Amino acid sequence: MRIFFAGAIVLWTLALGDVFARGVLQDSVTEVSKEAVPVKKQWFEAIQLRGYAQLRYNGLFETNPNLQCAQCDRSWGGDGGGFFFRRIRMIFFGQIHERVYMYIQPDFASGGNNFAQIRDAYFDIGLDEKQEFRIRIGQSKVPFGFENLQSSQNRIPLDRADGLNSAVFNERDIGAFLYYAPTEIRKRFSSLVSSGLKGSGDYGVFGFGLYNGQTANLPERNKNLHMVARVSYPWELPSGQFIEASFQGYTGKYVITRNPQTDFDQTEFDDFRYGPSFILYPQPFGIQAEYNWGRGPEFDPSTNDVVDAPTEGGYILASYMYRRGEQVMTPFMRYHYFKGGKKFEMDAMRHRVNEFEVGVEWQIIKALEITAMYTISDRTFENSLKPENRQKGSLLRLQAQVNF
Repeated sequence: MRIFFAGAIVLWTLALGDVFARGVLQDSVTEVSKEAVPVKKQWFEAIQLRGYAQLRYNGLFETNPNLQCAQCDRSWGGDGGGFFFRRIRMIFFGQIHERVYMYIQPDFASGGNNFAQIRDAYFDIGLDEKQEFRIRIGQSKVPFGFENLQSSQNRIPLDRADGLNSAVFNERDIGAFLYYAPTEIRKRFSSLVSSGLKGSGDYGVFGFGLYNGQTANLPERNKNLHMVARVSYPWELPSGQFIEASFQGYTGKYVITRNPQTDFDQTEFDDFRYGPSFILYPQPFGIQAEYNWGRGPEFDPSTNDVVDAPTEGGYILASYMYRRGEQVMTPFMRYHYFKGGKKFEMDAMRHRVNEFEVGVEWQIIKALEITAMYTISDRTFENSLKPENRQKGSLLRLQAQVNF
């Protein structure tokens, strides 16, 4: 009996020893794993995706089908009509390195024919640890004008005003841009967008750049680079109200496309503009105003030639932002004026624009916005193919925007 009892004790001791040994081994492994160096994320794991799409219908209560604005919206006027995808944007972005930020944005509704085209493809390179100084290289927006820099996803009216948007076709070009803003102000620029206040994004307190000048997705046609500079500052008042003031200008030489019937002796023209911006953010009442002056090529119908001519134009926008739960209702009105040539159109088409718009943007949920806008317009747009062309009219324009 004693031999049996002693054997049982030996077996029990061996069993406990095995359990403790396994426990020590597991604890050791756990401790080693805690002290192991964490695996660093690969660059592709930092990339995110977002985007939006805009579907329009411009055929309601149209009084003059010859009233058009090809730069604004190719589905406006003409013999066409029907539903139209204005934009289908997919944005790939992310901090792929401590000092490198990537942003690539194709559009799948370019030119009105639903073909794909690059809108943005750039990289921000941080020059200091806080990235208050950074250089942006690639194709991106040229820092000229608040509304030009403001994303179409955030802008209230359906199209940008001719006065400043005629400066840079599609607002973009290939180049290198230096931006500076203190960390606190960079956060403020970001908040003015993320809070729904329709900010323009972070283009620095100061920006300076060199770019080709022929505008986005077009080949460079001379060896002369354009130069741009901009200063902008958003103030927060004691009441919590935000205001922003900017001043910008650019200069360079632009090569136009001419009708073979006109004089080909000159295709390169001086191209420069400058002007201020003022924004009172809608909290709830808002005012946005911009104007610019300059010189550039413009078609002259009296001589059937393109000449160097002054250009000017701008707009004023008033809005009221009403929030109720997740819904945001923003009624608005805008007047804009433009006198000058559009250098990127045939013969630097001569334009005279007086336009008034009134409408409302309704954000039903963050993923869906509906905009209705009534436009009353008086537009002159003339070149060698249409030397006398003034059109007046009005129409109701509708848009559904999906955000994701």
